Amino acid sequence: MTKMKSIFNKLASLLLAASAWAGTAAFSLAHAVNDLPGGPAVHQLNLHPPVTAIAKEQAWLHWFMLILCTVIFVGVFSVMFYSIWKHRKSKGHKPATFHESVLVEVIWTIIPFVIVILMALPATKVVVAMKDTTNADLTIKATGMQWKWGYDYLKGEGEGIGFVSTLDNAQRVMSDTGGPKKGEVAPDDYLLKVDHPLVVPVDKKIRIITTANDVIHAFAVPSFGIKQDAIPGFVRDTWFRAEKTGDFYGQCQELCGKEHAYMPIHVKVLSAEDYSKWVAGEMKTMAAKADDPSKVWELADLVKRGEKVYAGTCAACHQANGKGAGPIKPLDGAAVVLDADKSKQILVLLNGQNNGAMPSWKALSDTDIAAVISYTKNNWSNKTGQVVQPADVAALRK
Repeated sequence: MTKMKSIFNKLASLLLAASAWAGTAAFSLAHAVNDLPGGPAVHQLNLHPPVTAIAKEQAWLHWFMLILCTVIFVGVFSVMFYSIWKHRKSKGHKPATFHESVLVEVIWTIIPFVIVILMALPATKVVVAMKDTTNADLTIKATGMQWKWGYDYLKGEGEGIGFVSTLDNAQRVMSDTGGPKKGEVAPDDYLLKVDHPLVVPVDKKIRIITTANDVIHAFAVPSFGIKQDAIPGFVRDTWFRAEKTGDFYGQCQELCGKEHAYMPIHVKVLSAEDYSKWVAGEMKTMAAKADDPSKVWELADLVKRGEKVYAGTCAACHQANGKGAGPIKPLDGAAVVLDADKSKQILVLLNGQNNGAMPSWKALSDTDIAAVISYTKNNWSNKTGQVVQPADVAALRK
């Protein structure tokens, strides 16, 4: 098997080199950008460079199947075209009259059977390995939501850490205004940069549990060889063990709505030592953010904090000016924002509305929800003077 893999790897390299040479002319006028390590590459023709054992096996299977099918195709059609050409009627050949041959029947039954077995055995081995999520060193829940990822560290070092990962706001603004301007170069991680990447240690088995709040999403990182649907009301899982440190990128691979293209995945793989330092830092940050829910805030302080929360969670859909866009309703002048009954807006953030078009933001703290509501009630033309306190939010949580 090892010798066979070596032969197929050499053939795959030759085919890839030939394809790259042939494609050079076609892509010569393409926009010049740089390769993104761990992400897409310029004129990429092959799968992403693998950084897990499973991804390496998938890459080998890809070329094994491709080469095997190519050999079969060339062999079968060569015989067929040769027979048609050499025994054509114009050369005086007459059609043979014979009935079935037991030998031929046996041969064309056994050979395909052997080929199918050769394809099925290594494929089955990899599929079984992909589904073995036991004995994980770290378990993380990835929750898809329109259009962000929520990460909760459930088991292992870092247990208790949780955050929402959103497309970088500066890149979102760039995209909303038509992309990079003339003469402006887009960053290599354009539309893949997030505010909070998923951080994991190298050489550790990471189990990813996937689910969703609204519609079906899919958690996929090509360099790891993983893709798992995230389905509302269901739990699925997958796993990976990164063999090198670095930054690796993916995207939601299930069409989940109009913001589907703005739902990137960024996984940062650190050494064991650096990961422990990151965990310690996150724990300190969480402790600092653990506000007293009974604290009474001044309006100015709530608005200042709410502005940051809005930029990170709401501006992508409702826009920085609060005007909304398309089916996204504006917040500037919205009846629910201006309503004196502040519980209405609190319930919208806690439970969502319009069948998930407005997602639930229960993952935010009581203080953050109170702050962002106070910000919207006192920003743009909404000069209500109303204040929402963390205690108001806590009282309405179910």
